[in-house]
Amino acid sequence: MYKPACRLLAVALLMGTGIAAHARPASVPSAAGEIRQQAGGIEARLGATVLRVTALTDAIIRVRVARGGTFPEDASWAVPHDVRAKRAAVTPTSDGFRTDALVVKVDPKTLALTVTDPAGKVITADTAQPIDLDGTAFTLRKALPIGEHIYGLGDKTGGTLDRRGKTFVDWNTDAYGFDSSTDPIYKSIPFFIGVGGEGGSYGVLLDNTWRTWFDFGHKAADTLAMGGPDGPIDYYIIAGPTTREVVRRYTDLTGKAPLAPEWALGYQQSRYSYMSADETRRIAATLRKDAIPTDVIWLDIDFQDRNRPFTVDKHTFPNLKQLAADLDAQGIKLVTIADLHVAAAPNQGYAPYDTGIKADAFVHNPDGSVFVGPVWPGPSVFPDFTDAKVRAWWGSNFKAFVNDGVAGFWNDMNEPSVFETPTMTMPLDIVHHVASDDFAPRNATHAEIHNVFGMENTRATYDGIKALRPDERAFVMTRASYAGGQRYAVTWTGDNSSTWDHLRLSVHQLINLGLSGFAYAGADVGGFTGGPSPELLTRWFEIAAFTPIFRDHAAKGTPRAEPWVDGPEQLAIRRRFVEQRYRLLPYIYALADQNARTGDPLMRPVFYDYPDAAAATCDQSMDFTLGRSLLVAPPPKMESPEAYDVCLPKGGWYDYWTGQAVIATASGEPGTPVNEQIAAAPTGDAVRLTEHPALDRLPVFVRAGTILPRQPLVQSTAETPEGPLSLDIYPGPDCAGTLYLDDGHSMAFERGDYLRQTVRCSTDANGNLIIDFGPRDGKYRPWWRQIALTVHDWRAAATVTGPDGRRVAKRAGAAAQTVAFTIPDTASAARFTVSGAVR
Repeated sequence: MYKPACRLLAVALLMGTGIAAHARPASVPSAAGEIRQQAGGIEARLGATVLRVTALTDAIIRVRVARGGTFPEDASWAVPHDVRAKRAAVTPTSDGFRTDALVVKVDPKTLALTVTDPAGKVITADTAQPIDLDGTAFTLRKALPIGEHIYGLGDKTGGTLDRRGKTFVDWNTDAYGFDSSTDPIYKSIPFFIGVGGEGGSYGVLLDNTWRTWFDFGHKAADTLAMGGPDGPIDYYIIAGPTTREVVRRYTDLTGKAPLAPEWALGYQQSRYSYMSADETRRIAATLRKDAIPTDVIWLDIDFQDRNRPFTVDKHTFPNLKQLAADLDAQGIKLVTIADLHVAAAPNQGYAPYDTGIKADAFVHNPDGSVFVGPVWPGPSVFPDFTDAKVRAWWGSNFKAFVNDGVAGFWNDMNEPSVFETPTMTMPLDIVHHVASDDFAPRNATHAEIHNVFGMENTRATYDGIKALRPDERAFVMTRASYAGGQRYAVTWTGDNSSTWDHLRLSVHQLINLGLSGFAYAGADVGGFTGGPSPELLTRWFEIAAFTPIFRDHAAKGTPRAEPWVDGPEQLAIRRRFVEQRYRLLPYIYALADQNARTGDPLMRPVFYDYPDAAAATCDQSMDFTLGRSLLVAPPPKMESPEAYDVCLPKGGWYDYWTGQAVIATASGEPGTPVNEQIAAAPTGDAVRLTEHPALDRLPVFVRAGTILPRQPLVQSTAETPEGPLSLDIYPGPDCAGTLYLDDGHSMAFERGDYLRQTVRCSTDANGNLIIDFGPRDGKYRPWWRQIALTVHDWRAAATVTGPDGRRVAKRAGAAAQTVAFTIPDTASAARFTVSGAVR
């Protein structure tokens, strides 16, 4: 709500006076140069500047700097209050403190901070000039060792996965037509991970919502610098030593993504726009006629009346409820867009505007009038999402759509994008009212709120849907966000282009989004603008089948990009990869459960689980893993027929498509080429493969030691698979797999209505393969009644015995190089033994 004092605050901030209504005095520490112990940490003073370092956990410290001895309000949009309030036990030292995992030292002469592990290995260290203060602006500097690489920062571009040697700005921007050098773009996630330093991986979250910037060795090769024009100097250092531990702890800090509905992991069809209910039905009918498994169809802004949010064009979509029901009967969910700009339409019977004006729900100009800016509906007003009451009002507007059976919602244009302005967004002096969580009620300018505006938009949508459908999982997609936004929405990479460069770029963006907390992310398959060639669209389908969100989307006025547009040959390849996605859903859904509990992303850089892979000599710029067990290795130059090498980490791998081993397994016997296109040349424990690109082949490998669950093919997740669950066992070290299942859509899993079970394999002293089913957690009953097991790379006669010692199966020949047998579903602990020699 608008408050008169906001105009004075806005003017003061814009003049750089540093006046902040939310500031409050802090306790004054001892004299300059002295380090003072506090609960969970220390304080040190240098002149008028105070440094406070606090251990939230053994491995996470918070660093705050007070100008003039006064700390601003202890509040955050990214880190919840109960997390910030945690304190770890610390042992004081003369120059800092130590925890079980960290040693923190402060130089009282410069306030330079050094963090090491208990053995003295440096995790991160400030430079000799660690802090510069210039009015309200600040700069922080840390050493950047020569061997350190930088990842994260969300969907930033840059041309490579590694951020080192580049600079970036956090300022959410509608970046239509962006390329690999465009910055800033849609999201501001001020979190990065340093990998390869002396003390292992570490992370830094700079929790400042203003227009912050990062320099990763660009201006000075040995210096990592970051800063902003205003706002709090407040950041977190997260120790590893592994990248996995850093990401898990970052999501401990900012929140885990909620478990997505299973249908969100299926194939999704979209366009800007499907222009009528009839066209939407034709799309659904064609998907089903061509047997393309599909779970979602999206409606962009043209389904609305004059592009106005929370309306429906009754001429082209006369009965949205019936359309949703008709699609649902075919196993297809309907997701609709709901942009955050509300048409400024007084006296026209447009309820979102009328009720919003009555509730004083929109942001204001400094003079107290409501800000109006042009977007898709024409003159528009913008909800004040930093106010909890306004968020509740926004969420209530979804009631009619929820009642009509719309399954999910899409928040676009929420940087916020504003047309016909030099900055493409709101003026910096627009006034927001902050009344949320642990923030003291106050006014703030857009300069402070801009980067969290999109996240708070999705928060309002998410909370609104949850209030209207409390026992269903809310699905929201957003374009703009901030650190912690994974708590409310999945995301995509925005308005990309139909080019090979953008396909490459999408892989880097999705990996870095996963490292930044956004485990559920996708790119517009085929590219939003321009229109893909048949080969580009096919290759994009292949790669997207192994990414977290799989949505085909294209812009108005571009060539059609549905799977069937380029004829039966291309359709057959695309459909085959969509089908593989659906067969793999038991594995992917278990990864979603893992993410909800641990924060591990679904799509990962290879070094996430295989740190030694970073030393490989192959071009790994396109390689990634889906979970720990599947490694995807597209051609680095995808438009070229030129051969390329793939370096697989040590430990053993199998070809996903053939099931054949490609490097030595536990017994150390030679590897086997997977087909005529690949020749293996072992290099120590790892292997280097040469691939010859073919449009119908995407190299995918399975880690030796994987137990991979798969299911019979279905046309959507609403369809119950027929037949047994498949478990493919690829013998090797640390052999395990996880089964996870629930009803796929409700919150019943929080009440114990889920299934989680670990299956392991090992080799005993006699060379027998032991398969152990652990006891099952949860009370959910699965769709399968039998489990079909296939043991790969078996070249001898085999006998399989069950828990009671009775023979389950026997095979005399070895030509197939597998052992396959079927058992009844087992919810209790059970052991099966395959007798024979395992390679």
